[in-house]
Amino acid sequence: MKNKRLVFTGIAIVTAVAISFTACQKINEATDLGDGLIPPVDNINTFEAILDIESDNKIYTDSNKVYYADEQAVGFINDPLYGTTHADAYFNISHSNPLINPFINKDSVVAIDSVVLSLSYAGYYGDTNAVQTIRVFEIAQNAGFNDTTVYKYSHPDFLTTGGELGSKSFQVKNLDDSILHIRKRDTTKLVNVIRIPLSNQLGNRFKLFDTTYSANGGFRSDSIFKSLFRGLAIKADNSGNALTYISPSDNINTKLTVYYQVKKSGTIDTTFVDFLHSTGGNANLVSRSPAGAWNSYLTNATPNDDLIYLQSTPGSYASLRIPALDTFRNVLVHRAEIIANPIRSTQDDVFLQPQALFLDRVNAAGDTAFTFDADMGIANNFSNYTYEINSFGGFLKSDSTYRFNISRYVQNLVTKRTTNQGFRLYAPVRTFVYSPGYNEINQIYVGDKVGYGRLLLAGGNYVNPAKRIRLRLVYSRL
Repeated sequence: MKNKRLVFTGIAIVTAVAISFTACQKINEATDLGDGLIPPVDNINTFEAILDIESDNKIYTDSNKVYYADEQAVGFINDPLYGTTHADAYFNISHSNPLINPFINKDSVVAIDSVVLSLSYAGYYGDTNAVQTIRVFEIAQNAGFNDTTVYKYSHPDFLTTGGELGSKSFQVKNLDDSILHIRKRDTTKLVNVIRIPLSNQLGNRFKLFDTTYSANGGFRSDSIFKSLFRGLAIKADNSGNALTYISPSDNINTKLTVYYQVKKSGTIDTTFVDFLHSTGGNANLVSRSPAGAWNSYLTNATPNDDLIYLQSTPGSYASLRIPALDTFRNVLVHRAEIIANPIRSTQDDVFLQPQALFLDRVNAAGDTAFTFDADMGIANNFSNYTYEINSFGGFLKSDSTYRFNISRYVQNLVTKRTTNQGFRLYAPVRTFVYSPGYNEINQIYVGDKVGYGRLLLAGGNYVNPAKRIRLRLVYSRL
């Protein structure tokens, strides 16, 4: 994972607004961070309270855009709990040296031997045993695809033109195997590369480009090349039950290679030319179709669900509220942490949990998300698009819980009686949040793989009270 800045996704809610006090002589739930700073609960000077949380399952409308260096998902998933996911990738290519014809003297080219698209393999999510098929097409001239627009994951499909250029069927588990590739006077071992043979017609088309300002002046400049050839669409069949991640910006392993024969001084030699994705002009279109239990909870009109279904972006989030904080007395807060327990679910050995979860708070209108500045270490990291995930929370802990430390936020709330806002729990790749301390909205990185992970959590109304989502509060009276 590129970024160690991850997020937390899903929580459930309790119908009753209740506060439970414990009569233990010590804290009865472990705290990974800061144990030495928290006084023991003796119910004389220091107390522990468990506050109920109300939560609801929601669709997460993701406005994230695909950046040049992002890994892209390609594939199809049919998840019995969540429904289907389909992902296609689009990116442009060009020759790296404008004003130089890579085919040397095109009149000396005897034949195009082969055209191969190599895709850098960057990981997977789902069933590695299933066979996945991807197909390559040319992006149409009128598709509206260019190298100056940054496209959202939710952008409509781009039109393609002509027939299929090539295809590849594979098992994901075999993609990290070495492939021995031999060409004349050159033996190369390729690892983590998907190689797709394409139609030789594409090589013959590129061979006709020249360095003039004519209709075929594709090698005159990068912009002219891209106007003649918009790019490649990597489209997945509705089969395979996995997402395969590729890295178009990896110019070592991702390339379109044209192998051709050229006549030099009466001798025929074999050589090649690479076309790379080296500038903007890429998109990753990922669509979800809710079904199964997740869809049932999205449409049940129940404001307090017993289960929370979290699916990484573009997917779902949990809307949370802690009503008891509205009237909780002014106390000295030693620790305030939201605790969520994962629940076993169908095929969770195949469809793993998200890379991390993220927690923020939202205003009444639901149009602005706010950070927990003091608890997240935002003062040092907000301008760098990061936060202190190890202290704030978002990773699965060793006790198989997710815990979010919001101690300073709760202290400020009970002391100053500020508005008790609702919370949002989800698993984005990136998210835009407003920092009150910086007085600005900024982007925070959470994961690095779109569509990676899903998670079932015990909600506030879960059948086992010990597993319910909750706020644990350790405090002393003033």
